[in-house]
Amino acid sequence: MSEDFLPIKGYDHVEFYVGNAKQAAHFYDKTFGFKPMAKRGLETGDRNVSSYVLSQGKVRFVFSAAYTPDHEISRHCALHGDGVKAIALEVDDVESALRESKARGATVLKPATPVEDEHGTLVSGEIKYAGDTVFRFVERKNYRGPFSPGYQAIEAHGSEPVGFASIDHIVTNVYLGEMDYWAKWYADVMGFRNLAHFTDKDISTEYSALMSKVMENGTGKCKFPINEPAEGKRKSQIEEYLDYYYGPGVQHVAITTGNIYETVTELRNRDIDFLRIPDTYYEYMKNRVGDVGEDWDKLQELGILLDKDEDGYLLQIFTAPVQDRPTLFYEVIERHGSKGFGIGNFKALFVSIEEEQALRGNL
Repeated sequence: MSEDFLPIKGYDHVEFYVGNAKQAAHFYDKTFGFKPMAKRGLETGDRNVSSYVLSQGKVRFVFSAAYTPDHEISRHCALHGDGVKAIALEVDDVESALRESKARGATVLKPATPVEDEHGTLVSGEIKYAGDTVFRFVERKNYRGPFSPGYQAIEAHGSEPVGFASIDHIVTNVYLGEMDYWAKWYADVMGFRNLAHFTDKDISTEYSALMSKVMENGTGKCKFPINEPAEGKRKSQIEEYLDYYYGPGVQHVAITTGNIYETVTELRNRDIDFLRIPDTYYEYMKNRVGDVGEDWDKLQELGILLDKDEDGYLLQIFTAPVQDRPTLFYEVIERHGSKGFGIGNFKALFVSIEEEQALRGNL
C-alpha cells in the first residue's frame, strides 16, 4: 500500500458565502439546531466581512457575508446565490499538504498562512477545486481558541440540537464530461481512491439520468461523490443545478445521525421541507430488502428511505433546496454497516426530484 502523502484528520468546517450571514446563522440555529459559537465583523474590527460559526456534534458551518457590493463574497453570491465556497479539511501540516498537492497538479490559491492571537497560532491554505469552490487545509495543533484568530466567542443559548453527529460526505455537481477529470484529480492531487461508480443505467428514469463517482481519502474519513448529467429526454436535476448555480459546485452535504426518526421528526416540526417519496416505494423496498428490524410504517410516515447492501443497511432522507434557487440541499443519513450511498433508492429519489422540477417548470 502506497504512503498517504496527504493525511487528512477529517472535515474541519464548511464555509458558505451568503447574502446575509446573520439571517443565515439564525435559520441554521432555529431550524437545523446548530449552536452559534463564534463570530467576526465590525465588532471584532473586521470592516469587510461578517461571519458566524455554528456547530452541532462534529459538524461546523461558517456563514460569511460582505459589507460592500464589490467584495469577492458579494460577487460570488450575485452569480451563484447562497452556496458552499470552501470545504475545509484538518491536516497536521498545511505547508506539507500544499507542497505535496501542488507537486501533483493542484493550483494553490492561498499559501500556508499563519494567524495568531492569545489562543495560539492557526495555519491555513487553499487550493482550487471545481468551479469557484476551494479546498482549505487547516492546521489546528497549536490553536486553542473558539474557531480562528479574528473571531470572538459567542455566548448564545441556541436552539435544541436535532441529533446531527458528523459530515458523512459532500457531493459536487459538474458539467457533462468533467466527472472523470475530477475523479482523476482527486486520485492524482489528493491521493484519494475511487470507492464507487454509478452509471446512467444505475441512476435514471424515463426522462433523465446522472453518472457519479465516489472518491475517498486513505482513511475513509472523507468522501466526495462527483455527479455529472447524462443524456436524457429532459433536463436532469444536475443540469437544473448547473443552470441555477451558474457552474459546478456543492450540491448537498450529507450529515449523520444516531436516530434518524427523532432527527427527521424534529426537523419536520421546525418546518424543514423534504423531498416527497411515492408510497409505492415502500412496498417495493419491503420486498427487495426484507425485514431489517426497522418500522416500515414509521419510515413511510416520515418519508425516510432504506437501502441494503452486503455490509448492512442505511436510512437516508433528502431535504428540498434550502434557498430560492434549486441548488444546495441536505441529506440526513444513519448507517447500520452499509458503506454505500443508497443506490437502491436512486430511482425513487429521481422520480421525486423530477416531480419537484416539474412544479418549478424546469423538467
